[in-house]
Amino acid sequence: MKFHMISDGPKPVAPFSHAVETDGFVFVTGQMPDTPQTPGVLPEGIVAQTRAVMANLKIVLAGLDLGLEHVVMTRVYLTRFREDYTAMNETYRTFFPPDRLPARTCVGVTGLAYDALIEIDLVCRRP
Repeated sequence: MKFHMISDGPKPVAPFSHAVETDGFVFVTGQMPDTPQTPGVLPEGIVAQTRAVMANLKIVLAGLDLGLEHVVMTRVYLTRFREDYTAMNETYRTFFPPDRLPARTCVGVTGLAYDALIEIDLVCRRP
């Protein structure tokens, strides 16, 4: 197994690696909607937070020489599921071609670090 920390990546909020790689699969830790430059500072609303999470995931993937085209599964965690599900989906879908949507789980949770509205983690397959 390889444990990856991306030097210019998002600052971890707990003791974990940005990603762990084994047997061609890459498991990317769930990301928060802050930025590497301003840890803990979140944008307002689910649309902006979804975009920020995806930007952080792209930073981690780029540090591993991967991209969103390598994603096979996502898990989405929402603190305001009923309120934010539709807007999150509309934003999320813009990051993937319509014919290449990853498998996905989306669940409502009672809380996330930094009081974020969303967190997303990934499973990727290295080509």
